[in-house]
Amino acid sequence: MTKWVKAKIKKIIYWKKNLLKILLKAKINKFIAGQFSKILIKKNNQKKIQRAYSFVNPPKKKTIKFYITLVKKGKMSKEIILLKKNDKIFISKNSFGFFTLKEIPSSKNLWMFSTGTAIGPFLSILQEKKDIKKFKQIILIHSVRYFSDLKYLNLIKKIKKKYKKKLIIKITITREKIKKFLYGRITKLFLNKTIEKITKINMTKENSHVMLCGNPFMVKEMFYILINKKKMTKNLRRKPGNITRENYW
Repeated sequence: MTKWVKAKIKKIIYWKKNLLKILLKAKINKFIAGQFSKILIKKNNQKKIQRAYSFVNPPKKKTIKFYITLVKKGKMSKEIILLKKNDKIFISKNSFGFFTLKEIPSSKNLWMFSTGTAIGPFLSILQEKKDIKKFKQIILIHSVRYFSDLKYLNLIKKIKKKYKKKLIIKITITREKIKKFLYGRITKLFLNKTIEKITKINMTKENSHVMLCGNPFMVKEMFYILINKKKMTKNLRRKPGNITRENYW
């Protein structure tokens, strides 16, 4: 049973009508970078609505940050849009999930594929830096629909600077062509070998582990591409493999 604690909203930043960042203050137990928490909002009639969101902040930071896309006609979205600074909501005291580097075997290359707000857990992981030494090279491939959706671009650049050559970051935009960015869906760019060519890294089951997070269609499609084209296997505790995945809604 989930144990809930009160959380105070420190700030809400609306980047677009449907894209926002929520900053919270709450006494929760320490989480592992890559995990998610649950938010609960009580309506006036005491009906409760809850959803899971991954942390953007690393565990060492006291301010809790969530990167959220509002869904049209979504029950939780309708409540979130009414929230304001200093409002009280509830957050799970403990965090959940196995989308962490702790669960991944050592490998020469670690590939991170994300779409939209699902870059959150990767930002948390890369800021925390724990278990990073298990990998010689890290490659982050992030996809958004429009350039205006790249709200964490400055943080991405700061992270890249700290990691130097150990981290390769490539961003692709799917609905408009922008100079210096890739154009097209992750799956298409992977199938036509653009991603491997531009990163200059040949992905094999012997040298790579792949983390997939985001749009369930991307995650599912990439999962089967990796199984069929690269002969990779799902990563399990009892049987280590090459693919770790998490759907983002």
